[in-house]
Amino acid sequence: MGDEELVGLTADTPLSAAALSKLRWRSRRGLLENDLFIERFFNRHAPAMTVGMARGIYALMALADNDLLDILLNRPHQSASSTDAESLVVQAVLAEADVQALLPLMRT
Repeated sequence: MGDEELVGLTADTPLSAAALSKLRWRSRRGLLENDLFIERFFNRHAPAMTVGMARGIYALMALADNDLLDILLNRPHQSASSTDAESLVVQAVLAEADVQALLPLMRT
């Protein structure tokens, strides 16, 4: 699943406001913990989002919720995560979230 409007664009092309809005909507997850990480990512990086980052996020959103949470928490996980370069960049940026600050929110 991805955004057909991104086809043919280079990875460093800035993401349009419409494409960013669509990406945010499609990034909503069933687990609150995932949503907390993803929302923090968008709050920090939305103004600088590129087509490449959007493609990476779409690839990560194809994962099951628990597999995505394992990646976000830097836990070892069984399933094969997306290993394309764009997904790896987004995984690294998502992993930079302050996990300690998010833990109290996840316990409520």
